[in-house]
Amino acid sequence: MAIQNSYPVQLLVAGRSCLVVGAGKIAFRKIGGLLAAGAKVTVIAPAIDSRIRERDVTIIERAYLEGEAAEYQLVITCTDDPRTNRLVFRDAEAAGVWINSADDPVNCSFILPAVARRGDLTLTISTNGKSPALATWLRQRFEAEFDERYETLLDLLADVRAEARAVLGTSEVVGWNEGLDGGAFELVASGRIAEARDMLRASIGLPALVAAPNDLETV
Repeated sequence: MAIQNSYPVQLLVAGRSCLVVGAGKIAFRKIGGLLAAGAKVTVIAPAIDSRIRERDVTIIERAYLEGEAAEYQLVITCTDDPRTNRLVFRDAEAAGVWINSADDPVNCSFILPAVARRGDLTLTISTNGKSPALATWLRQRFEAEFDERYETLLDLLADVRAEARAVLGTSEVVGWNEGLDGGAFELVASGRIAEARDMLRASIGLPALVAAPNDLETV
């Protein structure tokens, strides 16, 4: 079955009810991602991995019952039983609930990409369901490259953006790429944060900062 082109999104699931059907090693990883995003997770499975029992989840220790997917806002199945995967998928589809079935693209209405995180910087890599192995391999390469320097750069950009919105009325201005291409990252990487800030501010047209008297150098 050909996989359709997907529409990339990031879901805000904090406080939302999410169901994981299955409770093995794969489910453990999926649950971790949902909990990190603040989701309220229920796990349904006849056998539960001991590590899952230690997580802040609601556990229902039995087989999935027809129709249960409709009670949740997001569903992930992690079972090795195609019949269960199909049943959960049909229930979710009928109820308009988004569902992902691990390693079973036919029974998915959304695809989970590989994710690399550095603070608030999130990079997702997807092969449109063709090769999760390649997506994972690329994620590992990105994680090796995108270290704490990029977190610092992101925080700096957020500060300058807030200033632009306050002073210019919007942050949707030209010049961001020029500042980044002009060496802002290299300045951040070498610890010259103030210089990087000045470069970014100038590139988007913010007025020069006026030094306070106590900040002026004495000669």
